[in-house]
Amino acid sequence: MNKTIDLSKHIEKEKHFTFNVIYNTYYRRSFLFVKSYVRDDFVAEDIVSDSMIALWQNIDYSKSDSIPSFLLTILKNRALDYLKHKKMEQKVMTTRSNWEKQELNIQIEALEACDPSDIFSEEIKNIVEKTLDSLPDKTKQIFQMSRMEEKTNKQIASELDLSEKAVEYHISRALRALYVALKDYLPLFYFFFYFI
Repeated sequence: MNKTIDLSKHIEKEKHFTFNVIYNTYYRRSFLFVKSYVRDDFVAEDIVSDSMIALWQNIDYSKSDSIPSFLLTILKNRALDYLKHKKMEQKVMTTRSNWEKQELNIQIEALEACDPSDIFSEEIKNIVEKTLDSLPDKTKQIFQMSRMEEKTNKQIASELDLSEKAVEYHISRALRALYVALKDYLPLFYFFFYFI
């Protein structure tokens, strides 16, 4: 109560020092109030400093006895804005973290379920054979030379009298077809067919 009376006297006498008077009178208690909610010294300092400036810019000199109430309202609203923003950030982080955990669990389960013997199963062999048989002869031949005979694009181009670009085109075409056909076995597709 005395602080408020002292403040009103200062305001009447030294209006050009109003900000310093308000700051010196209310800073510490404002800081402790805000810090008790935001639990961070630096954030509390920022909120209090901004609130003091807002108070000073909107002060009504004729109602100096209402300054504590007005300041407390500003502090409360700014601290609330900060906490609501922090809550939203945590919600986003939690959602992202949950999604990443779920994705990781799916990857672990998929890898645990991967049976190397499936790689050589009749089903896979049939899919690959049918897919390659559906391709034009030249594409099938180039792909087999590349992946089964492990020849370089340059060697294939030389043997078939084609440009390396044409060889790359046929290999890409075959890979696209196999990618679609083996969509349920993508890790195997990458393991066996996708190399440079």
